[in-house]
Amino acid sequence: MARKKTKNSAEVPLRPVKPAPHWSALREGDRVSVLLAPGFETGGRVSAVTPDRSVVWVDLDGGRGRTLLHCSDGVEILPA
Repeated sequence: MARKKTKNSAEVPLRPVKPAPHWSALREGDRVSVLLAPGFETGGRVSAVTPDRSVVWVDLDGGRGRTLLHCSDGVEILPA
């Protein structure tokens, strides 16, 4: 009996990789609010953005370090 052919799971994205429209307006130095999950929000400043706007580095407030956020991470980055 023939087996059903499936795509290699390593080649299939887990979430869409298209950034939200408002990510295109983010620039280095912008103050932002990062919504990590319902009820978990933090502030910071954009330190770098990739040319395709799919990845944003944010320096978190309060000395909590720098974090990389990808558009498929399920987080929201909003202007503060």
